[in-house]
Amino acid sequence: MNIYDILGPIMVGPSSSHTAGAVKIGLIAVKLLGIEPKKAEIYLHGSFAATGEGHGTNKAIVAGLLGMQPDDMLIPKSFEIAEKKKLQFKIGQINLKDAHPNTVLLKLTGEDDRQLEIQASSLGGGRIMVNKLDGIDVNFTGESHTLIVHNIDQPGHVAEVTSTLSHKSVNIATMQLYRDKRGGYAVMVIETDQEIPKESVAWLSHLEGIIKVSYLNIKGE
Repeated sequence: MNIYDILGPIMVGPSSSHTAGAVKIGLIAVKLLGIEPKKAEIYLHGSFAATGEGHGTNKAIVAGLLGMQPDDMLIPKSFEIAEKKKLQFKIGQINLKDAHPNTVLLKLTGEDDRQLEIQASSLGGGRIMVNKLDGIDVNFTGESHTLIVHNIDQPGHVAEVTSTLSHKSVNIATMQLYRDKRGGYAVMVIETDQEIPKESVAWLSHLEGIIKVSYLNIKGE
């Protein structure tokens, strides 16, 4: 535990969960998309839906999609800035089964028509958890470099990914494996201690049986 776990993050208020956490969700979503979004569908669940407007959750999420940090003084003006940058967005409400009260579902479309669906929750103190990515259960905080590999569930993919990281001297901190059924759709979520080189991410995305690769670089590069 550090002092920020007690005092909360440096942020524009009023709420660390409904504002700062919401900004972080939007920011991480864009990093995972890998390109500036041109369209965003924002669906608020639970407490986010009930009190989000009063706490500025809607503006905070849009601010994150625009690349703002939780302490950016322009967060309250995010709607106007989005209009100037021609980011089309709509905000609605949704009832998600077994979801944390502070949860949002985002459906993003990038400038190159790349798409991403992400469900994430704000846990308080500016901390978040990404719960689903493109409909598949995942659980990661966005506090470490994170590689997400979508692939066909067949032998060899885990070994190819881990050997690639080892070759680049990238240490794996955590690794989670998910699949919908044997031989079906699978996802690897790998948190690392070091940055993963861009060329390695690109190489993995072209392997046979790999459907999609997303990479969260916490340094924002």
